[in-house]
Amino acid sequence: MYLDHAKKEEIFNEFGKGNTDTGSAESQIALFTYRIKHLTEHLKQNHKDFVTARSLTKMVGRRRKLLKYLYVNDINRYRAIVKALGLRK
Repeated sequence: MYLDHAKKEEIFNEFGKGNTDTGSAESQIALFTYRIKHLTEHLKQNHKDFVTARSLTKMVGRRRKLLKYLYVNDINRYRAIVKALGLRK
């Protein structure tokens, strides 16, 4: 499995306040980014997998909403997470 418990804890520890911090916007954005990258690679090989393509689109929308929330409420946290993850915005 591509996303096991240890990998989630590693992502939450790096971008959140600790390895059990699953609710902060930064940790959720980091987890979405990891999952989006994995699904993008999957769709490059399986271009007819429409269910995965739809879930990828929904996931990108959720990440966009979280990024917008950070942008509106705390611009410094927004800039830090975008820089850390290498997102375009």
